[in-house]
Amino acid sequence: MERETWPPEGVSGREREILDIIYRRGAATAADVQGELIDAPVYGAVRTMLSRLEAKGHIRHRQEGPRYVYEPTVAPQRARALAFDWLTRTFFSGSAVKAAAAALDHAATQVTDEDLAELTEFVEQIRSKDDGDRSSARSDESHESDGGRR
Repeated sequence: MERETWPPEGVSGREREILDIIYRRGAATAADVQGELIDAPVYGAVRTMLSRLEAKGHIRHRQEGPRYVYEPTVAPQRARALAFDWLTRTFFSGSAVKAAAAALDHAATQVTDEDLAELTEFVEQIRSKDDGDRSSARSDESHESDGGRR
């Protein structure tokens, strides 16, 4: 199997735009896609691009009545992780902290007290997880230093 990347390899700009629509909606028909494309081509051209994306393995379809409904082949949470990894490597030297700080700075006027409380809770969860990892590492180190005796 090919290595998953973001943005997906071998995808044109227009195909990427179509993938963005399908990921944003979760699933879409050719008419849905055509309705959201900027300077949309004719319906048949949209169907052709959807077929190409399907042949490349980026989307699949299911039939609902007379129409096909297209959905991504990569789960949304996996696609988000791939996209975030690409974003942090490309624009933030691989630093998730710098990416998060930039996102918060960009949306500063939209961040609510509830958002900040949620972020604080998330940071505390990470700290407690890291503390557990650090205690486990300290325990392993002390176990090695005493010659494996406990």
